[in-house]
Amino acid sequence: MSEDIILSTSGLTKEFAGFTAVNGVDLSVKRGTIHALIGPNGAGKTTCFNLLTKFLAPTRGSIVYNGRDITRQKPAEIARLGLVRSFQISAVFPQLSVMNNVRIALQRKRGDSFDFWRSEEVLRSLDKEALALVEAVGLSAFADLPAVELSYGRKRALEIATTLALDPEMLLLDEPMAGMGREDIDRIATLIRKVSKNRTILMVEHNLSVVASLSDRITVLARGQVLAEGDYATVSKDPRVVEAYIGSGVGHGH
Repeated sequence: MSEDIILSTSGLTKEFAGFTAVNGVDLSVKRGTIHALIGPNGAGKTTCFNLLTKFLAPTRGSIVYNGRDITRQKPAEIARLGLVRSFQISAVFPQLSVMNNVRIALQRKRGDSFDFWRSEEVLRSLDKEALALVEAVGLSAFADLPAVELSYGRKRALEIATTLALDPEMLLLDEPMAGMGREDIDRIATLIRKVSKNRTILMVEHNLSVVASLSDRITVLARGQVLAEGDYATVSKDPRVVEAYIGSGVGHGH
């Protein structure tokens, strides 16, 4: 196979009592791309995401990451392989500063237990790395602010920083723009593009317009199945995609 596929699923299926949420999904994510998984409400994208991040076990089908079958592995095991779900560690300690949140995430990456009596020097040794991450997500001006005082969009940026501290090869983002205004959406979109430079990103999004300029490839799910796939220009004009969104009572423009 000439294409370098980092993550793929084959016949991925999840049945709940009498209901098939994800139905035979074949997904291939190319290394180094930003791939969006979108669809109207009830499309199965959250279930699909939870299967990929190992929070749910599939009824049938398989998941392969970097040539290794991870279908039966646990979230912590795939995180160690470099496949990390953002927000999976509900990373943010609200009372701690932005800087300390990132330091603790870096410490976690090193596998240190929190030996707080000796942690001063350990945390100081991580200062440079932490500052670089805080800067990378545009939070330098807020480095000493308790996380709880950040705006919604900036909290998301901090969550991304703590995820990046784990040095993932592939990032899985669950609706990173949900509940945001235009300014925050633009900020997070810019951030996602920036952090995608040397890694692969799969993001689940409800909103088609959000992923328009961001995604190299878009997979559209409807009723648990792949409806269409391609770049934005292709899928946004696909009559079945338009129909799926209109049918669910949501215009795909907003």
